[in-house]
Amino acid sequence: MSGSKMARLLLILAMLAAFVQPAQADDISATARGVVRVVTIAFDGDSVGDFGHGSGFAIAPDRIVTNAHVVELAARDPGHVVIGIVPSEGDKTFRGRVIAYDPARDLAVIAFDGARLPPVALYNGPMSDGAQVVALGYPGNVDLATAQSALDYITPLSPVRSQGVFSGARSLSGVRVLLHTAGIARGNSGGPLLDPCGRVIGVNSAITNSGDGDSSFAFAIANSELAQFLHEAGQPYHAVGTPCTSIEARLAADAEAARQERAIADSATRARAEADALKQEQALADARARAERMAENFMALAAVLLVAGALAVGGAALLTTRGETRHATWAGIAGAAFFVASVAVFFGRPDGTVSITSMPVPHATPSTAAAMPTAGRLMCRLVPDRSRITVSATEDVLLDWRPTGCVNGRTQYLAQPGETWQRVLAPDTEDTVSVLDFDPATMTYSATRYLLGGSAMAAARAARGDEPQACVAEGSAREALAAHQAAIRATLPGLPNEKLVYRCTPAAGGGVQRVPD
Repeated sequence: MSGSKMARLLLILAMLAAFVQPAQADDISATARGVVRVVTIAFDGDSVGDFGHGSGFAIAPDRIVTNAHVVELAARDPGHVVIGIVPSEGDKTFRGRVIAYDPARDLAVIAFDGARLPPVALYNGPMSDGAQVVALGYPGNVDLATAQSALDYITPLSPVRSQGVFSGARSLSGVRVLLHTAGIARGNSGGPLLDPCGRVIGVNSAITNSGDGDSSFAFAIANSELAQFLHEAGQPYHAVGTPCTSIEARLAADAEAARQERAIADSATRARAEADALKQEQALADARARAERMAENFMALAAVLLVAGALAVGGAALLTTRGETRHATWAGIAGAAFFVASVAVFFGRPDGTVSITSMPVPHATPSTAAAMPTAGRLMCRLVPDRSRITVSATEDVLLDWRPTGCVNGRTQYLAQPGETWQRVLAPDTEDTVSVLDFDPATMTYSATRYLLGGSAMAAARAARGDEPQACVAEGSAREALAAHQAAIRATLPGLPNEKLVYRCTPAAGGGVQRVPD
């Protein structure tokens, strides 16, 4: 099948996919991808002596945070107690081992092999009393009501979410804890307490006694305690301190900011074009003045030659009267030469106009600005006021840009309406689709990120197909790439989870992270 036919076929598939309602993504669901059930099984010889379970969440792709009391048996007797890590998606469970344990803070870190989970981010900014919070985990009372057998406890299942409000910070046995009203039960221990953006603010650990009709409250180990524990354990983690804003508000504000920046850039381009036009007009005026002066000089020279010719002819006549025929002849010849030269100079003089074609200077437009973007290595730094961050790292990124849309020498971006360039990536290494945009006129790079579940990510990768892994020239190859990109976009939810905006300047050297490609 030719490249053109393939492109048309993919475009049709993309259009059909647009009629299918894609799975919705939200911040809590994005965090739920990294929430796990933690199971402990104690063996007494060949028989099971004890069984327990709690919750946990990925602080790194192969590291889980949970409560210390969830894995207490395994920490005390690792030779006879097995830890099982049950992800929220997939069809496998994994064996874990305790690598950090702090019973005073009631925190532990478990390592496991065989899979890579999406890590969560900690929120280290301020919390206000009454703020909305969400708990994720595996409450035991739900398990008792729904589990059919012990196998259900080691079968991947999405965590249960419950909502409440933050009711302030307290001290519990010398440990800073957060008091909240999100409903949790036994089995939620070790699961995350989240802000509305899906960032971890604490680790659920206990509930109050609600006997005699008292209201039930829950306690979560505060992030300050968790951060200190992870630091002491040598476990890296990602923290975000920006306030939680809705993605709708952020996208609308960023669109307005981008519009204003483009207007400023276009105005500056027009100003430069007008300045160039004035410079050209001045250069033409100077050239005309020089041509007029040259014409005047030619006429003056012609006059001098004419006078010289007249003197020579007069001299020849005088010499003839004296009988000096030979000298008179030479004088006559010289006079005639002066006359001829005078005529030649007079008629060959410049006419005072510039002998070059003056081309009109076009007014600068957005397309003019984008047609000649800055090329080369660009260092792009995050603009926090224009970004919404839930889990992503925010290091500077290095963008090696070419006017053809080739990035880092191997990733082809496609021209978009509005004179920007875009590429949609659905990588195999993480469950995130990124829509990357670069605006050469404003030197703005942005990454719009969709944090998808397993099935939605599989659909995006299937739509990606065998798109080229290198920069491609204009023609059928780009048409096919555009069709693949449209097919990926058709699988995405209506709203993303994150929008990271960067300002780019020419790069001086290293020390930055390459832009995803």
